[in-house]
Amino acid sequence: MKKEDKALVIEKIANTLKEYSCFYLTDTTGMNAERTSELRRACFKADVKMVVVKNTLLHKVLEAADVDYSELYPALKGTTALMLSNTGNAPAKTIKAFLKKDDTVPALKAAYVEETVYVGADQLDTLANIKSKNELIADVVALLQSPAKNVISALQSSGNKLHGILETLSNK
Repeated sequence: MKKEDKALVIEKIANTLKEYSCFYLTDTTGMNAERTSELRRACFKADVKMVVVKNTLLHKVLEAADVDYSELYPALKGTTALMLSNTGNAPAKTIKAFLKKDDTVPALKAAYVEETVYVGADQLDTLANIKSKNELIADVVALLQSPAKNVISALQSSGNKLHGILETLSNK
């Protein structure tokens, strides 16, 4: 590959990384074309972008970035597929579902989610259980609404009781 072509690829990878808030480095060694296509379809359904990258080019992109990705450098060995998403747990859930069919591939090498680095395949369960920003907001809203709903419910039920008592008295 010519130096100019490498520069273009590095720029393209850098621009792609900037579009997403988290990314996963996975090892897809040993996957045949059919399994790779299945994984790509699963990623597409989960709104995860999957790109196979050269380790040296990705290393250069990570070095040039404003964020310190030095903990990810040891994971840049072998075949690397970059899984990008704006939802922190989407790639982990996709990998986990895919591993139910074949428990070896794809293997999680490392991940960068919510400004935290996770290294190793043993982190997959942790990553899958991370709540997304929207899920956390929904939890907070539900917690805030709960007391208000209870008060309104109590007022409505006591209002119905009062109405029933007054109606009974008026009938007598």
